[in-house]
Amino acid sequence: MCGIGNEEGEIVERISFPTTTPMETLDRVVEFFKDKGVQAIGFGSFGPVDVNKQSDTYGSVMKTPKPNWSNYQVVGHIKCSLNVPIGFDTDVNAAALGEAAWGAARGLDSCLYITVGTGIGAGAVAEGKLIHGLVHPEMGHILVRRHPDDHYSGHCPFHRDCLEGLAAGPAIEARWSRQGNELDENHPAWEMESYYIAQALMNYILILSPKKVVLGGGVMGQKQLFPLIREQVSQLLHGYVQHSALSSDIDDYIVPPGLGSNAGLCGGLALAKQAFEE
Repeated sequence: MCGIGNEEGEIVERISFPTTTPMETLDRVVEFFKDKGVQAIGFGSFGPVDVNKQSDTYGSVMKTPKPNWSNYQVVGHIKCSLNVPIGFDTDVNAAALGEAAWGAARGLDSCLYITVGTGIGAGAVAEGKLIHGLVHPEMGHILVRRHPDDHYSGHCPFHRDCLEGLAAGPAIEARWSRQGNELDENHPAWEMESYYIAQALMNYILILSPKKVVLGGGVMGQKQLFPLIREQVSQLLHGYVQHSALSSDIDDYIVPPGLGSNAGLCGGLALAKQAFEE
């Protein structure tokens, strides 16, 4: 997904095409932006990626199951053709930054953005800055307690029954033999899904204390999940964190993306704006 926009987060042009090999995909990216007069580019990538600017491999995708992408220099490929500042981060960190700048967390200096789709990932803004560390957060792979009725072994190739292994879209399909969008809104899959996501949110809330939690991705298109998740989060926290956002105002605390399907693109704009200013 590529787009062009301005410093106010407005998308004025967009295009999408399949992710194939790095060379073919990034050549199409360059072709889209070439001769458009862009002042900076923001790139939110699937991970894991190297976001350490002091590293020799900064701007590259690290080891990934996606064919041919492991160790590929994404930023270097683009810079060969487009001599503009490039902001580079994970797709979920980008979306978190976009939601903080123009979306559901606008005006706040902290938020958490979680995507639940073919995988699970999360990005976080704290005190106005994206969280990085030894590498970047990999919050989709935390361990959660297994639901008493869940006998599925888990989908994650690395950890089997981590959060992503139990609650991402492929796990739903493998467990119930149907994709999530084919299941009735009252199907027991959603109580189980909310059980896992709520556990993750409890952990994130206790560790990061974000001022807003934004849940996006294809699975979260099932709107019946939001009240189930909010209820389970309340039960798990059991009043331990004393704040109205987690009690009377929880409907406004755990929310869908304010930017809708543009969260990722606007995140790219936010990264580009940041790179230009730096």
